[in-house]
Amino acid sequence: MYNSTQKIDLQKITSAWLSAMDKEDIVILIKENTEELRDCLRFHEYRYYVQTNPLISDFEYDQLYKILEKFEKENPEYTTVDSPTQRVGKGIIKDFPKTQHMVPMLSLDNSYNANDLLDFDRKAKELSGLTQIEYCVEPKFDGASISLIYENDILIRGVTRGDGEVGDEITDNVKQIKSVPLSAKFGEYGINQIEIRGEVLINKNNFKAYNEALVEEGIAPLANPRNAAAGSLRIKDTAEVSRRNLEAFLYHVSFLSTDTSTATQNLLHIKNKKEPTTHSGMLEMLWNIGFRSPKNEMRVFTGIDSVIKHVHDFEEGRDNLGYEIDGMVIKVNDLKLQDRLGMTSHHPRWAIAFKFKARQATSKLLAVEFQIGRTGAITPVAKIKPVQVGGVMVSSISIHNEEYIKDKDLMLGDTILIERSGDVIPQIVKSFAELRQGDEIKIIFPTHCTACNDALFKLEEEAVWRCINLSCSAHVAEGIIHFISKDAMDIRNFGEANVRKLYELGLLKTISDLYVLPYDKISQLDGFGEKSIGKLQQGIEDSKRQSLNRIIYALGIRFVGETTAKTLANAVEHLLQLADFSEDQLKQLDDVGIKVAKTVYDFFHNNDNLYLLQQLEELGVQFKNEKKNLTPKGKLVGQTFLFTGTLNQLKRADAEALVEKNGGKLIGTVSNKLNYLVVGDNAGSKFEKAKKIQVVHIISEEEFIKLLAF
Repeated sequence: MYNSTQKIDLQKITSAWLSAMDKEDIVILIKENTEELRDCLRFHEYRYYVQTNPLISDFEYDQLYKILEKFEKENPEYTTVDSPTQRVGKGIIKDFPKTQHMVPMLSLDNSYNANDLLDFDRKAKELSGLTQIEYCVEPKFDGASISLIYENDILIRGVTRGDGEVGDEITDNVKQIKSVPLSAKFGEYGINQIEIRGEVLINKNNFKAYNEALVEEGIAPLANPRNAAAGSLRIKDTAEVSRRNLEAFLYHVSFLSTDTSTATQNLLHIKNKKEPTTHSGMLEMLWNIGFRSPKNEMRVFTGIDSVIKHVHDFEEGRDNLGYEIDGMVIKVNDLKLQDRLGMTSHHPRWAIAFKFKARQATSKLLAVEFQIGRTGAITPVAKIKPVQVGGVMVSSISIHNEEYIKDKDLMLGDTILIERSGDVIPQIVKSFAELRQGDEIKIIFPTHCTACNDALFKLEEEAVWRCINLSCSAHVAEGIIHFISKDAMDIRNFGEANVRKLYELGLLKTISDLYVLPYDKISQLDGFGEKSIGKLQQGIEDSKRQSLNRIIYALGIRFVGETTAKTLANAVEHLLQLADFSEDQLKQLDDVGIKVAKTVYDFFHNNDNLYLLQQLEELGVQFKNEKKNLTPKGKLVGQTFLFTGTLNQLKRADAEALVEKNGGKLIGTVSNKLNYLVVGDNAGSKFEKAKKIQVVHIISEEEFIKLLAF
């Protein structure tokens, strides 16, 4: 896409823009050089998302992006459809319209052994009359198929495979995939319309992180990256799609038009590059104009014997890839020969998929251990008879939660089918109930924490059980880290690493230990000099006087964020009065629904938690609400506010502080109790919900600022 001269020029341009950002005439500079700035941003997107070799930091890219974004917002007439800013999610998609493919998306014929490939080669030779055929071999990506259409160099449509004839249009979601260019210079090849096929993926690291987040929430993880990618493409919230970090490999040109009578007339001063005549050449072309094609993964061979050796070698090293593949695709390389070979009603005669061996095995379920996560979530882990699955010896498998065990009908002693794909967490596919001998044992989920013996807690609508004892040894370190954090007790000069270090050394076992640290022993550790210990002592001492809402937030009660913590604090004169509230009384408070009321009630009716709070108060932590009896004053008295989306002029925290300073109240959810929803950029579900409630006033950030001025 970029030659060495362009690369050097764009690096220089980048430096110039970064240097100019603080100048007063930046707006004039952008007006005169808008497309230069866009090209600069496109170049760095290409380096990051296609070549995975960035040349500038994320911060520097964000700075450049923000000045373009601000300029285009203030000068919409300068915005183009392929500007990097146009990837930003536009909110909720109402529906995915059905769209006909320009060329049907046929399936590939499958093969599972060398004999199938030899037979494929024999038929191709017979139909073509050739004695040797050149093949292009590339990975068979395990994701979700898409079709992209570009006209006059601009992406105009993205479509799912659907039934092969008709798919769902998902253009806005496709634009969230950073490796898909919003514009590409097909005109340099004399092409004014093109349809490209590809595969949307989630790489192994992103998939693992996403599944871990699901498990932490008590949701069964997705079985494989393919399901995750396919499901992500059909999410109606484009902002959520963007957060999934999807990637796309584009590997086939299904249609192109080289009519130069329209858009490409503007490119006559450019010497047209030759349209590729081979499939490998098409992959090179796609790569060169900015797509992530399998150019680096593909190989070209003459004769099927070399192909067979390559696919077997590739199967051995498949785990070294950063993404999932389930085979290799072998294609006749010559495009004219592809046309001669043609297609059946089901598949092309010029291509075949060589499928890798399935990664499944059977084993015995021997035992179940119940492990406690960092938030107190209880996760059952199956201990199985060790077995090789996909080249890895598996002896433990997460079985997620109580509902998962019931759904899979698992019993101790069962014969089970296990599946593993690459680096993905192994999953139990099913149990073989028909093989039971009668001595299998039902799996009993514990009712009390296996570490501290406190009763476990679970909301009706959730699948996960939790230990909510703040002093439980299994997850107390995470609780301490949250307790000292900036938005909670704000104990500076401590940090997560030091918490873990002191915890492992036995010098910090519970939250209350923070206020009786053995500084004489700590001073003997590396990194704790006299000055740093003095700052730490002062930070801990200062935290005793934090406001009550910060203390409540610091306790880490599930579903209690900073706004809800303020609601709870304003309801009492002393923290321990919350133990006197019933669930119904809690639900009467602004911003407190069924789930919050349940978690707050259970927290303040846990004896270990109450004992910890009593210890903290005895150690000097202030539990009184000094603002309780203060009469609110200001322009916003009696009004409730909630913010959603990204604000441009104010930081979210500053905007919320202005509400409280002017006598208003903050709440955390959209309901009939909300007076004003302040909407910034990329607002999501709160915005949609508020539109359905007539009593809620939906205002912009500018309108909010004007409201304060009256």
